[in-house]
Amino acid sequence: MKVSEQEEINNLNHLIQSLLSSIPNAQTFKGKWSSIADKLSDLNLHLSDLSDFPANSLSHQLLDSLSTTLSETHSLSTLSHSPSLPNGKLKTQNDIDSVSSRLSRHVDDLDILIKSGVLQDDVVSKTISKRESVRVRCRNLLTRLQIGSDDAKISATESLNELLQEDDKNVLIAVAQGIVPVLLRLLDSNASPQLKENAVVLISRVSVLDSCKHVLIAEGLTLIQDLIRVLESGSGFAKEKACIALESLSQTKENARAISSRNGIFSLVDVCQGGTPNCQAVAASVLRNLSGFVEIRENFMEVENGVLILLGVLGSGTIQAQENVIGCLCNLCLDDESLKLFVVKEGGVEFVMNYWDSVSNVRGLEVAVEFIRCLVSCHPIAEMIVSDGLLGRVVLVLNCNVLAVRIAAARAVCELGYDVKTRKELGECGCVSPLVRMLDGKAVEEKEAAAKALAMLMGYAGNRRIFRKEERAIFSTVQLLNPLLKNLDRKYVVSILTSFVDSKKCRKQMIASSALVYLPKVVDMEVEGAKKLLESLGRRKLWGVFTGP
Repeated sequence: MKVSEQEEINNLNHLIQSLLSSIPNAQTFKGKWSSIADKLSDLNLHLSDLSDFPANSLSHQLLDSLSTTLSETHSLSTLSHSPSLPNGKLKTQNDIDSVSSRLSRHVDDLDILIKSGVLQDDVVSKTISKRESVRVRCRNLLTRLQIGSDDAKISATESLNELLQEDDKNVLIAVAQGIVPVLLRLLDSNASPQLKENAVVLISRVSVLDSCKHVLIAEGLTLIQDLIRVLESGSGFAKEKACIALESLSQTKENARAISSRNGIFSLVDVCQGGTPNCQAVAASVLRNLSGFVEIRENFMEVENGVLILLGVLGSGTIQAQENVIGCLCNLCLDDESLKLFVVKEGGVEFVMNYWDSVSNVRGLEVAVEFIRCLVSCHPIAEMIVSDGLLGRVVLVLNCNVLAVRIAAARAVCELGYDVKTRKELGECGCVSPLVRMLDGKAVEEKEAAAKALAMLMGYAGNRRIFRKEERAIFSTVQLLNPLLKNLDRKYVVSILTSFVDSKKCRKQMIASSALVYLPKVVDMEVEGAKKLLESLGRRKLWGVFTGP
């Protein structure tokens, strides 16, 4: 401890002793002065503990601030010796309450400083590793966030943000040091708007790391309430950062319910209506997460013009905002025929087609294809929109190199083939060949989606002719009967093969591809149509033996 700082502590101890001697002579507000005396005793103990540590810039700032408070307290105590109060009773009472509050803060600040470990950090800071150095800096800055004035805390948040932006590993270290609870206390305090905004920025930085999301999710309700308050009254920048944090929180059902029950959907829709483009995109992402939970969807309907506002973003927002709105509307429309019709009536399909033609990343088409599939499951809608170049777009992405998009497209084809006319058009658009290739895909989901779509398309004779011309079509289909292939619904596979059982050439291909080896096991699985297919193939094979040369 530097001599100058030790002398300062000695001076403060002298002031405290003087106050403790003065307080018993108070003629007014004796209860308040008794409480102050308890706080002075606590300060004495903390100052004694502080003497055991090396000098530190934080301790120096605290001692300066404490000196000012003790001097004002001493002046007030002297005034209280007289029953008549020169400044009036109300003014004196307010002054006493003010210094009492500040003394409480000093007690808490000294307690935090002593327990934080930062007072020892300066001793070893020159001999530690880079990672340990980051820990020391984090510990120091987190301590600064908990003591001192709002201005000092604002400075600490800015320094901490710079540190966290340097490297994701720094975020992990800060989380391990307890940054999240500290930031929560700032959000839930009477801190200045700027300090709260800075705290939201730091929380959003933590939220974007998958390995840290669980820490925020664990805070649940308290954090959600604070973030929704930011959505209601914060700056545009703060709202964007709050949405980023809510994006992580809204991925669990419990937190999604909490956001919804606290007017969060209304606040998020409001951001979509009046926020910046970036803010709209993130708010729409949160709404997309929320709409993924069935029990929350009805709450969207309680927001006046909520769907219209979302359609407005779909029509004019950024590509990312449009993608998130499409995902949200897709969830909302899943089991709501009237909402599907409303979305189409308000131009939703045109907006989706514009998005489809504008997006540069094929992965971004998955949500659009899923939404179209959702809409055309309502046949009146399919009849309205199927002639708008939709079939060609869906078939085109069957050939893309993104698995999820191919699967979504195959499922959309299945919904689109609701009658012979569209099955014919789909075949003419060239969807049979890519679907056959998908039968050989690595993912079971891709195989099943393709088989289901092909089973539907085989309802039109022209598509069966196209299928037979595909060199591996029968072989690839038969291989899906193999019992070793798990989690695949084989009724669609059986349906496809049944479509060709009357063709001698196709029967030979099926038998050569081991259909008679696989089918008995498929029959044991009680797959619809399998027994009849096996009987047909077996009977025809036997008949061929008797009529052979």
